[in-house]
Amino acid sequence: MSESSGNGGKWLDAHYDPVAGLFTFSPCVDLADLSGDGESRLVVGDLGSGSTGMKLKVFRGTALLSESTLLDLPAGLVAFFMDLHEPRIPAVAVASGPCVYVYKNLRPYFKFTLPGLEVNSLEQDVWQQAREGQIDPLTLKEMLESIRKKADVPLSMRSLRFLSLETDDMDDFVQLHKQQPIRRQTVITCIGTLKKSTADDDGVSCLVIGTESSDVYVLDPEAFVILSKMSLPAAPTMMDVTGQFDVEFRITVACRDGNIYVLRRELDKPKYCIKLSSHPVGLVRVGKNVMVGCTDESLQGFTQKGKKLWRTVLAAPITTMAAMDLPTRGFQAVLVGLANCEVQLYRDKNLLSTIKTPDVVTSICFGRYGREDGTLIMTTKGGGLMVKILKRTAVFDDRDGAPGPPLAQSVRLNVPKKTKLYVDQTLRERENGLAMHRAFQMDLSRMRLTAAKAYVKALESSLAPVSSSISEPLKMNAVVQGLGPSFKLTLNVQNTAACRPATNLAISFLYDEGLYRMRNPYMRIPLLVPGLVYPVETSVECTSDKGISDIIKVFVLHEGRSCPLLTAHINMPVSEGEMLN
Repeated sequence: MSESSGNGGKWLDAHYDPVAGLFTFSPCVDLADLSGDGESRLVVGDLGSGSTGMKLKVFRGTALLSESTLLDLPAGLVAFFMDLHEPRIPAVAVASGPCVYVYKNLRPYFKFTLPGLEVNSLEQDVWQQAREGQIDPLTLKEMLESIRKKADVPLSMRSLRFLSLETDDMDDFVQLHKQQPIRRQTVITCIGTLKKSTADDDGVSCLVIGTESSDVYVLDPEAFVILSKMSLPAAPTMMDVTGQFDVEFRITVACRDGNIYVLRRELDKPKYCIKLSSHPVGLVRVGKNVMVGCTDESLQGFTQKGKKLWRTVLAAPITTMAAMDLPTRGFQAVLVGLANCEVQLYRDKNLLSTIKTPDVVTSICFGRYGREDGTLIMTTKGGGLMVKILKRTAVFDDRDGAPGPPLAQSVRLNVPKKTKLYVDQTLRERENGLAMHRAFQMDLSRMRLTAAKAYVKALESSLAPVSSSISEPLKMNAVVQGLGPSFKLTLNVQNTAACRPATNLAISFLYDEGLYRMRNPYMRIPLLVPGLVYPVETSVECTSDKGISDIIKVFVLHEGRSCPLLTAHINMPVSEGEMLN
């Protein structure tokens, strides 16, 4: 076991077999304790070559434990508890064609077949005429094509196959099938599980099946009868199920029309619809939100009612998605497999980690494998099998590194309810909006005028700490140090001109001589070089013992001129020395 590179040191490489010969996708992979010994096994529905070699494989550790032949391509598999018998060993349900094959103790246990669909009555009449020899194969073809264009009920598979034949093969096909009854059968497109009455991990679960005929069935886990049937506007491709059948449940389904529908208990039609800009390729529920991967290389987040929360653009097309749930840490995220040989971990729109893989990942499964809780299992496009283990010391930084608004912006504010006062104020603003706006503009104009007058007065009387003179631009700030009665007053004077020095300057102080005494109330300033700060220090002594303070005014003057260049008002602190004495 070695530390994986290119993933931030959060994962350990437990196993990699590039020639494992596993060709599958995420709905056909699951983890379950099939022996009741506390060790989870890996259950895989292998697609084989696509026409042959379909098998149900079970792995223990890195070794193949058992395999069973499947009659058709698997559309998905789930492990579920179908009864309360001890020991608590789950069964495996494999959806393949129109049937669900249930395996218990790794052996075939039960086969459930979907109910047949309604057959077109006109189609039955046409085949009855062909059976009695009233019409020839060419006439049969013309009549079936006419029915296909106008009828509401689709044709059966037998009629569709007949219409695709060449003229020479039609007669043999009619002779072979005309005595058999016409049936119209749908196939399963996706499968999931729904807890029946309790949310326990080993609680009895119902099977939820999505079909090509745009129906969703909920099956009883013991009698395998249909408990509920719901209809969708289009054929489902992916689903996520949460809740309990006897209490309340929610089935989120991605359909072939590019939309996502939400089914609720006691409703045979979708409750909500999420319209996407492109077709979904992945659907994962994280908490109360739904994360959807789309064909436009984007990952999007929605609420349960279909409100869009965020959207992030990925670096490559999405190949597969799976949930990452660590109950021991209270951590939930989504693993996204990309076509650029990367697996990225997202919590909401934040990218937490990236795993480099040697080949494109086609399926992802995270959970307890063996006795290790944080195990990541992946299969690749070339048939490889990878097993990685999350370090117990791994910490994921939830920092938002993607461009765009900060994460706090998406947090919903707790807006209080509207009070009667708020409503009355709103009505008053509606009725008197024009007068209120005029009053506001009048007050704003007055405030601007007052501010402009004060600014002009400050410039004319040099009351500001910054000089308005173009020939001698100066800036000054003052610092008072000490507790009293003696204070140290430091004036920092700076020439802000570009290249012209300032000369013949002086500083004068104006203060209450009954409160303060200064050693140098008038000082000359040396030549000021542009850009440098010149500190000018003097001492101030408080002569009063009444515990009061006053303002000392500082003027920067040019010799021979009565108007100061700039002025500063220093609020002197109360002399604490006299108070202590």
